[in-house]
Amino acid sequence: MKRFIECSAEWKSWAALCFSGAVIVCALILALTGQNEMPLDMLLSLLIISTVGTGLQYLIFGSHLIQRMHYALRILLFAVPFFVLLAANAYFFQWFPLDNSFAWLMFIRIFFAVLLFLIIGFECYFRAIGKKYDGLLGEYRKRREKAGKD
Repeated sequence: MKRFIECSAEWKSWAALCFSGAVIVCALILALTGQNEMPLDMLLSLLIISTVGTGLQYLIFGSHLIQRMHYALRILLFAVPFFVLLAANAYFFQWFPLDNSFAWLMFIRIFFAVLLFLIIGFECYFRAIGKKYDGLLGEYRKRREKAGKD
């Protein structure tokens, strides 16, 4: 029970941060487009995405469910249900006209462009960090070897 309480507290904190960030980004976009208010259904949509999306992140990117998996595969595993979540919100909250195929195509393109950017970004980051730690490990081994000879 203690573990459940700790996990749910962590999830609620991350969901709140995600929701706050989404509201800020949405407010900036609305302000840039000349609107000065945010509809209540948009806030509800952001709340649903934030809470469910954070739950998905917690399950897929945490070590609670999946112990060892390449990060790019985790991103892809996250992307499928998250895309369904976003598409369902776009449909039910009518982010854009439902019969506008161009808008849906742009929605899908933007999602996959961001997904590709994230995969490439994390791959580059993890490779750079791996090289850094390989170098530090090499230096450590040299010092240990040198200390053993003295």
